[in-house]
Amino acid sequence: MNRKPELSFWQIWNMCFGFLGIQFGFALQNANVSRILQTLGAKVDQIPILWIAAPLTGLLVQPIIGHYSDRTWTRLGRRRPYFLVGALLSTLALLVMPNAPLLWVAAITLWMMDASFNVSMEPFRAFVADQLPVGQRAAGYAMQTFFIGVGAVVASILPWLLAQLGFDNTAARGMVPETVRYSFYAGAAVLLLSMLWTVANSREYPPQRLAAFADSTPLTETPIDARKARRSGALWALAGVALAVLIHVFALKPEVYLLAAGLLAYGVALLWLAWHHGARGGAQATHGAAAQILGDLYTMPEAMRRLAWVQFFSWFALFAMWIYTTPAVTAVQFHSSVPTSAAYNAGANWVGILFGAYNGVAALAAVLIPFMARVLGLRRTHLINLWLGAAGLLSITLIGNPHWLLLSMVGVGIAWASILALPYALLSDHVPAQKMGVYMGIFNFFIVIPQLLAASVLGLLLKTFFGDQPMGALVLGALSLFIAGLAVLRVQEPARAVLRSAAASRA
Repeated sequence: MNRKPELSFWQIWNMCFGFLGIQFGFALQNANVSRILQTLGAKVDQIPILWIAAPLTGLLVQPIIGHYSDRTWTRLGRRRPYFLVGALLSTLALLVMPNAPLLWVAAITLWMMDASFNVSMEPFRAFVADQLPVGQRAAGYAMQTFFIGVGAVVASILPWLLAQLGFDNTAARGMVPETVRYSFYAGAAVLLLSMLWTVANSREYPPQRLAAFADSTPLTETPIDARKARRSGALWALAGVALAVLIHVFALKPEVYLLAAGLLAYGVALLWLAWHHGARGGAQATHGAAAQILGDLYTMPEAMRRLAWVQFFSWFALFAMWIYTTPAVTAVQFHSSVPTSAAYNAGANWVGILFGAYNGVAALAAVLIPFMARVLGLRRTHLINLWLGAAGLLSITLIGNPHWLLLSMVGVGIAWASILALPYALLSDHVPAQKMGVYMGIFNFFIVIPQLLAASVLGLLLKTFFGDQPMGALVLGALSLFIAGLAVLRVQEPARAVLRSAAASRA
């Protein structure tokens, strides 16, 4: 039997170590970018639209990187060249961000930073599925989650820690405090060094060998029905135009046009795909990169379609938490909404501690999740973890003492660990090795789209239903995680026959 060999603990450690740096950078971004934007003059209701750069770059970059990494083979391998390029660009962005002199410079740097993170991160998801047999994939993604947690803990508490060491935690109007600047410098160093470690201490299977393993999902090309794609494209485009008209008629917030633009863009893309296949015909693999990526999106496996709803509601909740926890906690638990005040900056630092806490919990939960999955199954384990996250977010709105918010972060951290591991373990068993990269990139659509939706409508929802109170976003996040837990029950478990075979081969 040509089975993919299992890797040792240290081999899995080395191949996942680069995620320490990626999440170090992401955690600095998540905990401090809203603070930087407010320092440079952004208002609370402007923050979601400024953050739109982050998910939008992921939407564009990840499937493209996945598509080309599937087709790459160099002396460094298949995925590792992208790790290296992304690390170098991310390092540069982390050095620039805290020194941005103007709001528009910070917004552009955020775009560059997130694009660079995605260049490295997307191949990492495919890298685990490439290198590990089905029976070890949950453990591989859990190891990534462990490094994500460790990196994020250190990065999140770093501004607070530097303040304790005597660095200035306040600055003149329009200037970023020393605690934040030096945290970003440290993040740049950690990201580059950890990524170099993975590049130097891991290896990859050549594409032909990878496709030959017995546990590889067969590659099948689903033909594109041009007539059906044309009809679907017309409906999506019409929905986008209709929504734009409603936004204009009812004078809704301008950022809601983003949602209309997204519907219209998807409709136009499907119309182009239908025209392209109708005009050229032939196998999907003979078309250009854009047509292949759109074709893979249109014909994605059914398991991926069902997981899309789980990801959608999970990441809507996370995006709401990331961009609104700082203004919510500083306003409610620290009683200040003035970015230059000592109380606001103390509250912002405490949010860094809270984010560090949930990532610390995630690192610990990553050790337990593979055992839970073996006992309860992947679906039920994910449902329980998502509901614990919903309870954690909801409790933030009910707690007055900021120190007790650490308890809320236990539920959030367990959900975060599960979101980072189990959907990928569920997905990878249904995706052929030859298209692992592009499908992992397309899977990122269902992380990005809810964030784009949140950026479009959260401000409107808060104004309409919560009197512009940021804490309302956390209530919506809790509801979204609850729905995500229900949606996971519709997803099929990985093939138990393969898992049992892997267990028998170990015995």
